[in-house]
Amino acid sequence: MRLLRSLACLVLVTLSGLSAAQDGPQLDLPRTTLSAGMHQLDVQLAMTPLQRQIGLMHRKEMPQHEGMLFEFEQPGVQCFWMKNTLLPLTAAFVDDAGVIVNLADMRPLDEASHCSAKPVRFVLEMNQGWFAKKNIKPGFKLTGKPFAAAR
Repeated sequence: MRLLRSLACLVLVTLSGLSAAQDGPQLDLPRTTLSAGMHQLDVQLAMTPLQRQIGLMHRKEMPQHEGMLFEFEQPGVQCFWMKNTLLPLTAAFVDDAGVIVNLADMRPLDEASHCSAKPVRFVLEMNQGWFAKKNIKPGFKLTGKPFAAAR
């Protein structure tokens, strides 16, 4: 009976740990540096389906020079929403060459879809207002390793 209780407790602890890992913010993602003209960005890379699904959910803050770059295997019309995301963000939909195709401001906890205007492999999320403050608009070219490797 004691063994059965121990196994039951182990299963519950394991399941709650998995749930917490999926519900909490992702802190240990790989990082890279991107350049937007003279501005350097420290971005986390979300490259797996689970990493992309969680994204920036549950984060309460993000430094202004940081963001998250979502990388997909193939170009496609990428759509994002803000379920469980507490920060107001702007999504930059970026083609393989690093050119911003379109931008979308997204409200916290809003489940409306925001999509790329054409197929892209990258989406860069930054704090809302960052692109506007830097006068970065569609057509602007970002540089960094992910875009060089995509060619």
